[in-house]
Amino acid sequence: MMKGCNFNILKGTHVSIALLTLGFVTVMLWAWEKNPFLATLLLAQQNFRLPSSEFLVDPPINSSVSMSPKGHREEVNESMLTKETNTVGDHNASPTTSITTFTSEVKDSDGEELSTSKNKDCNYARGRWVADSRRPFYSGFGCKQWLSGMWACRLTQRTDFSFEGYRWQPKNCKMQEFERFSFLRRMQDKTIAFIGDSLGRQQFQSMMCMASGGEESPEVEDVAREYGLVKPRGAKRPDGWVYRFPNTNTTILYYWSASLSDLVPINSTDQASDIAMHLDRPPAFLRRFLHRFDVLVLNTGHHWNRGKLTANRWVMHVNGKPNENKELEDIRNAKNFTVHTVVRWLDSQLPSHPRLKAFFRTISPRHFRNGDWNTGGTCNNTVPLTGGSEVLQDESIDKVVESAVRGTKVKILDITAISQLRDEAHMSGYSIRPTQGINDCLHWCLPGVPDTWNELLIAQI
Repeated sequence: MMKGCNFNILKGTHVSIALLTLGFVTVMLWAWEKNPFLATLLLAQQNFRLPSSEFLVDPPINSSVSMSPKGHREEVNESMLTKETNTVGDHNASPTTSITTFTSEVKDSDGEELSTSKNKDCNYARGRWVADSRRPFYSGFGCKQWLSGMWACRLTQRTDFSFEGYRWQPKNCKMQEFERFSFLRRMQDKTIAFIGDSLGRQQFQSMMCMASGGEESPEVEDVAREYGLVKPRGAKRPDGWVYRFPNTNTTILYYWSASLSDLVPINSTDQASDIAMHLDRPPAFLRRFLHRFDVLVLNTGHHWNRGKLTANRWVMHVNGKPNENKELEDIRNAKNFTVHTVVRWLDSQLPSHPRLKAFFRTISPRHFRNGDWNTGGTCNNTVPLTGGSEVLQDESIDKVVESAVRGTKVKILDITAISQLRDEAHMSGYSIRPTQGINDCLHWCLPGVPDTWNELLIAQI
């Protein structure tokens, strides 16, 4: 009897404890439902990310870029700056307050979630510059394997490098953070070709530095001979460079063609011969190697001025003979004609090259103030975004390229308006061997703005 009684008492005790536990849990669940503060706190702890303090700046004043085109800028090369005959339109600042962000691209400036489905019709040239402590992608002291010393501002007398710490944030477009290894994997067995002037060469050097991280890469192969690009006897440099990353068989190429016209000596036996500049014929190099390219980026602009044509002894030809069209004697008309001709030819070739993605990059703006390159013009501002940080218009400032690609499968790589806001990022008067009174307000410091051009290119490939 005692053993049975003890067993019943013990059993009753266990039941009571179970009931008390059940009651306590029920009360706690009710309290949690009524007051989810703890859940919110825990979730916030998981999601909160402290922004880096390495690159803190005051929020810049934003402005919309509202540009009324007055023609388009003409170009110079890296050896001598020549006065341009065309201009990029002025922009009127309309200041608004903005908060500088440092986190990854998740939301646009209005807080709207970005969706990759929006990228199909995305205008990457519409957005704003924001400070980012993760920039630049490579050191300005490094990348000596591919970066020309004349464009490495860290090696000059310049002491302010805040221009290196900005990225472009398109509005309503999702743009993945650049990562060189994933980029090379994406470009496995592919060839990227830049064909154009010295600004195209800057974009090429930027791409090489981005793809290598600016690190010494002895494994990267020089394969220029495959494309016939060797330095001619007596020349300062070859007509182009070609490098291959062997691990992914990714080839990156640059070919110098400042006008995108076919240049042929009128008398091949005379080194002093004039050069036939065939406005209606793409460069022979482009026609010969187009089938080897997977991504093609063309550009032209600043060499289209009378001084450059005279200095290079270029004589305009159409239909295989010296130009007789009075309208094409106007440099702007000749440039317009050539750009449209090259785009039409390229568009006609794309059906035969279905894997090729072709882009025409818009003109890179220059920022000479109070004169030109040879009359005391300068670009001495070192404060980023003093002219605003935002581009709001959908149309391009470069009307020539915009009209040429319209209705074709050649895509526009529109960098003009976003670069117009970065007047502090030029070479200016800084160089390894500065020349008194000469400022380069056309070419860019590297790392710098051309890195962003490549980010926009990669986003659209």
